Amino acid sequence: MKHLFKILKFTKELWPYYLIGSVTSILIAILGLILPLLSGAAIDQIRLGTEGDLSLVVWLAVGIFALDLGTTLISNVGGYFGDQMAIKLKRSLSNRYYQHLLQLPQSYFDSELSGKIIARLNRSINQIGNFMQTMSNNFLQFIFSTVFSLIVIAFFSWQVAVLLFALYPIFIYLTVRSSSTWQDYQQQKNTAQDIASGRFGEAINQMKVLKSYVQEKRELKFFDSHLSTMEKLNRPQSRFWHLEDVKRRLVLNLIFLGVYLFIFIQGVQGQLTAGQAVTLILYAMQIRIPIFTISFLVDNTQRAIADSKDYFEVMDQPKREEPPIKHQKLRVRHGAISFKNVSFSYENSQNSVLNSFNLNIPAKKTIALVGESGEGKTTVTNLLMRLYLPQSGEILIDDQNILELPLHELRRNIGVVFQESALFSGTIKENIGYSRPNASLEDIKAAAKAANADEFISEFKEGYKSQIGERGLKLSGGQKQRIAIARALLKDAPILILDEATSSLDSKSEQLVQEALERLMHDRTTIIIAHRLSTIQNVDLIVTLKDGQVDEIGSPAELAKTEGIYAALLQLQNQPTSKKQLKAYEIEA
Repeated sequence: MKHLFKILKFTKELWPYYLIGSVTSILIAILGLILPLLSGAAIDQIRLGTEGDLSLVVWLAVGIFALDLGTTLISNVGGYFGDQMAIKLKRSLSNRYYQHLLQLPQSYFDSELSGKIIARLNRSINQIGNFMQTMSNNFLQFIFSTVFSLIVIAFFSWQVAVLLFALYPIFIYLTVRSSSTWQDYQQQKNTAQDIASGRFGEAINQMKVLKSYVQEKRELKFFDSHLSTMEKLNRPQSRFWHLEDVKRRLVLNLIFLGVYLFIFIQGVQGQLTAGQAVTLILYAMQIRIPIFTISFLVDNTQRAIADSKDYFEVMDQPKREEPPIKHQKLRVRHGAISFKNVSFSYENSQNSVLNSFNLNIPAKKTIALVGESGEGKTTVTNLLMRLYLPQSGEILIDDQNILELPLHELRRNIGVVFQESALFSGTIKENIGYSRPNASLEDIKAAAKAANADEFISEFKEGYKSQIGERGLKLSGGQKQRIAIARALLKDAPILILDEATSSLDSKSEQLVQEALERLMHDRTTIIIAHRLSTIQNVDLIVTLKDGQVDEIGSPAELAKTEGIYAALLQLQNQPTSKKQLKAYEIEA
């Protein structure tokens, strides 16, 4: 239950809604308690026949109507505020979940499936929201109606009150005894659902790959196998729950048997009037309904507890570690970058990617990083953007340590164009303006023109308002890259990272993209993760990486004359058997 209390603590700003729910529940409970008293009084008058007080009976009927009307109005008011509370709760918990995710280190997302993260959010938030709404609308009403009923019953018959009170510790004991086993099953089901949802999300995002390799049956089989696991787990879980519920209800049935026998016998013996007997029976029924309904509440409670564990498992993930901030602003006067004795290894890896790595990148020069897969090319750029933190060493921009700066200030000064353009669903205007949300349409068009994108954008019927589909699926590869370049141009950052944006393009698109990149790289410090020899040959400096350190550094002409990596790659490009060796360096001829 600690997770549910954490939910209440998390959402303490909703206390007015919790209060209204509590008050309406108490009022409904009080109104419900008056009904048996009026009914019992009416029965006693009816039993007297013609000697009964007719006007009293009429007023009792009006009183019962007033109670019904009041219950209808109050329950709907409480239900309305309960609905508002539920949606606000879902919003609050969802925002906190998303906000926390945005603050988690990149390493968390490296090891988690996006579909699994989304599935956890949907399942946890919906289950918790439904639970809190149910509890708000029903639980307190059950509690107060039970307490008040027992007090009134004790006034008429303490023996009946004791029997009914015994229901609760017995029921709670039997429920708690079975709770852990049920939750173990639920946790296994949740895991299977998360795996299925995670793979489902991957398959949807990679639908072209899936179809091109004719793997529809395989993916459906994988998805169904985990749903089948959920089904198999559901059978013993459901059987266990209902067998335990039979035991619980059998005990309650026996206790109610004793209650009704006691009331009937006392009534027959004249110790209770007919009206008093009816009143006690009605109060017992008021207790019986929540007791038997509590199985439903317990089921919801256990689901909410199991799903809140998943929610807080994510929320308890440590946030990205940020070193102390010493400077509020990054002043990029020139754009020189220095790596000084930087060492880094990824989580759960015993091998270091970078070992006492040293590199000086001159201001406003273009360098290409070359090395075999796993030698740290991407790691260098990831560390520069502070997606990861080095274990030791310093990274400087114009002699300013990037670890001493606010993260947003660092990244504001770095533009990135990825090998696969990362676009969002929405319009072309929104995607180009993503780097500068307040940019005017004129600025966006200027960036598009510089990126050789304005021409094809103008051919669309909706122009810059054209929808591009999820991840830009309505655009060609070259068009997507030019949109990504326009986005980087609009950002106008003094430092640029290119993950070889021209690879895998046709010759015409490559030429247009290359022209756009040349405009983008002008007067900026640019780091290229090279995938093509043609690109490497046009940079100012080539940096080859080996064993986590700089192996060689120099201009293409200088390194072509050495016996290093770059010279070897030049020799390989014209050999018919070189593709496999070039692939090791992630290089296309």
